[in-house]
Amino acid sequence: MPTRIWLLAGEASGDVLGARLITALRARRPDLEFSGVGGPRMLAAGLPASLFPMADLAVMGLAEVLPRLRSLGRRLDTAVADIKTTRPDLVITIDSPGFCLRLLKRIKPLGLKRVHYVAPQVWAWREKRVAEFPGLWDRLLCLLPFEEEFFARHNIPVRFVGHPVLQSGANLGNAARFRSRYDIAPDAPVLVLMPGSRRNEAPRLLPVFGKTLALLAKDFPNLVPVIPSSPVVEQTIRKSVATWRVQPLIITGLYDKHDAYAAAGAALTKSGTSTLELALGGVPMAVTYRVNPITAALARRLIKVPYVAMVNLLAGRALVPELLQSDCAPAKLAATVTTLLTDAAAAAQQRAGFGEVIASLKAPDGEPDDAAARAVLEVIDAKQ
Repeated sequence: MPTRIWLLAGEASGDVLGARLITALRARRPDLEFSGVGGPRMLAAGLPASLFPMADLAVMGLAEVLPRLRSLGRRLDTAVADIKTTRPDLVITIDSPGFCLRLLKRIKPLGLKRVHYVAPQVWAWREKRVAEFPGLWDRLLCLLPFEEEFFARHNIPVRFVGHPVLQSGANLGNAARFRSRYDIAPDAPVLVLMPGSRRNEAPRLLPVFGKTLALLAKDFPNLVPVIPSSPVVEQTIRKSVATWRVQPLIITGLYDKHDAYAAAGAALTKSGTSTLELALGGVPMAVTYRVNPITAALARRLIKVPYVAMVNLLAGRALVPELLQSDCAPAKLAATVTTLLTDAAAAAQQRAGFGEVIASLKAPDGEPDDAAARAVLEVIDAKQ
């Protein structure tokens, strides 16, 4: 009887991780069967169907989650019922801790083997939550080098598998190809805008980005703004930018995105994995973010780390500017972008730091998807 793995990803970045993991697992065990919840990448990699749309789970922040608690609860019930019915050999939950940790708690009495991929960031805020983790999974797969020591200190079974951004291809773009494809002049500055991959995340930054572009157009009349979009938020983005004075180029292809990185002189991005992609692509950046004031007030009380941007946390210093909440304002963003586009020394300083950050993300035992697949198969093959 084939080994059955049930997976769940709750957002676009988790969908990418899940797809790479499915591919790496299939390369070692072609007879594996998969089911669960995923997006287009996981479906293309071999997930036969998604139990329900992954987009239903793509929310963040306390104030954003509260109005959708009932629908999220129904999705949780659906997932638990499916796992109870199918009784897979292994359950893999990917990131999305708000949903995944609740799922893991609910299925704990079933005695199934469980792996959680991407560590909850309890090292950043509410460290006491780590006391709830023992018994939730057989192994935690973490992406950041300092997380292995942190969780091991709390007696949590953990493995550092390296960060998948290393395999993203973000460093393999072709600037000339991008400019040729979209008829962009060789001297026209390209600015990448990354407002986020969640439906309730992008609308918070897009209005600010639109006003920022209007200010930048005065000094950079030939500026070409580019917004890489995931399928989850593409229509939200297109609707939001329809009235912008400076119209952005919206791209959805992965290779297009990497080519845009190669052509870009600067980027404005929300915090998160996008900062690591841009670092790998060598794009000087500023990180900006704005959330609901209630969420922000809670975060200020709870967050214990000195930086929001992952590149800054890994570098141990303010390598890139962070413009958060009230600093996420058009005039401040425009001034910061102007510096990145015109100050070659500032851009070079960022790129030098990016090299250190990327080197720290490499696992000791091969590529991230291979390391993750090996760790998963170890759990499957271990005796109960």
